[in-house]
Amino acid sequence: MSKRNTCGLGRGPVILAFLSLLSAAASAQFRQPEHAVSAQQQSPVKPGESDRVPPDFQIGVKAPDVNIDVSVLTSEGVFIPGLKKENFKVLEDNVPQTITSFNQMRDPITAAILAEFTNNDSVHAFDYDSLAGSWAFAQMLRKEDRVGLFSYDMKPHVLQDFTQDKRAIMGAISSMAQPGMAMSAQTNLRDALDETVDRLETLEGRKYIILVSTGLDSSSKKTREQLLRKVQSSKDIAIYCISTGQALRNYLERRGQLKAFCPMTDVGCSNLFTQANEELTSLARASGGRCYQPQAESGFVKGFITISQTISNQYEIAYHPTNRAQDGSFRKIKVELVDGTGRPLQLRDQQGRAIPYQVVSREGYRAVEQAQ
Repeated sequence: MSKRNTCGLGRGPVILAFLSLLSAAASAQFRQPEHAVSAQQQSPVKPGESDRVPPDFQIGVKAPDVNIDVSVLTSEGVFIPGLKKENFKVLEDNVPQTITSFNQMRDPITAAILAEFTNNDSVHAFDYDSLAGSWAFAQMLRKEDRVGLFSYDMKPHVLQDFTQDKRAIMGAISSMAQPGMAMSAQTNLRDALDETVDRLETLEGRKYIILVSTGLDSSSKKTREQLLRKVQSSKDIAIYCISTGQALRNYLERRGQLKAFCPMTDVGCSNLFTQANEELTSLARASGGRCYQPQAESGFVKGFITISQTISNQYEIAYHPTNRAQDGSFRKIKVELVDGTGRPLQLRDQQGRAIPYQVVSREGYRAVEQAQ
């Protein structure tokens, strides 16, 4: 188990200059494939296609559909619009599935920002910079979206409950500016994330957890396997993380404090932060999200902006699984882009150059086991 117990470091500046990054990201343009259409041009939903169950990744007698949110992104993380239902191929356990519903989503979202913030003066400036970056995320949300700000040390804490008032988020961030605002130097990541999933499960609609964390865990009651299983069974919740471990490692190394932070058996903390980042990445992938790993504090704002752009533009796909057994097993999902011949889809920009892209969706779901 790991504790954050570094020795004294100076405070760093708060990083909030994100407008230039936002402008650059918004300037990206694409030439849509000739078979792509805008949201206004897409064919109307046929009768019966809209009769989908609530967005629940569990399968039961009364909930036969599987709903998945899909992001198609360039290598720079910019969303690619204008794709049609025919461009998507869904496989469950390598078996092709028939898509029953398709839409480019623009529904309101609810986002919970969960940030690691410990009672440790030596890393307070670093923690505050990672928390302050969330202001960029809140600023980019639409007026109908809701966002809440939560921190955790040994326990999770509500800094600002879900609200549409972005100024309230800024006020909550500012309240943590002075050292000593946290309650403990320990970081129980898994328990805090477990409680945040429970909090979101009671809400309707599209839900996201923006996790800002080193990935280190001191003494959570939940194990890694228990938390992963819960994430796989969660209802329409995607986790996006900003993994701060490598940035913290570099922060400590610049100040000559890395040796005091690392366990005696892990010189340079290479294993410590690598394993922590792997856990964050596995949680994000299992839920259909992504994990970003800035190398320094200056990368926090860019990570928040990229996440905001990603979750604000996604495709929603539903299908009836060919495997109707309700046996509690985990079903792997793979989403691919194809052209009219079934071959991998090639996308090009306005100059005719190929656009590398990636398809992001949850790795699968756990079929609910029927009671006997």
